[in-house]
Amino acid sequence: MACMDITIHTTFLPHDDPDASLAFYRDVLGFEVRSDVGQGRMRWISVGPAGRSGTSILLAPPATDPGITEDERRTIAEMMAKGTYGWILLATPDLDGTFEKVQAKGAEVVQEPVEQPYGVRDCAFRDPAGNLIRIQELR
Repeated sequence: MACMDITIHTTFLPHDDPDASLAFYRDVLGFEVRSDVGQGRMRWISVGPAGRSGTSILLAPPATDPGITEDERRTIAEMMAKGTYGWILLATPDLDGTFEKVQAKGAEVVQEPVEQPYGVRDCAFRDPAGNLIRIQELR
């Protein structure tokens, strides 16, 4: 079987306040802004690790698809409010140092660094939209 050359280019996380989300990913996590289009709450912001243009996070308004019903929009809003709609797993070689820096910048801590029973060491934060941001230690 031939191997396909596929990479992860962009992943999506919802926002309900583009300015707060932008500040979190740029100022707290240190990501660079790749693009920022739209106006008001209808902004699509692409961010990613500095110097690594091949991978991005698209911060986007949720439920903008015209095929989504009002009930579905309400469900998405409820899930975002509870922090159960979006999440991402990031990685760093210095988990403790990263945790301290992110915590010092006021991010909501969900879990301090801990060795998980499934063999990884990680921590977790929430972004302003309630998305779960897990940061795993590279070994």
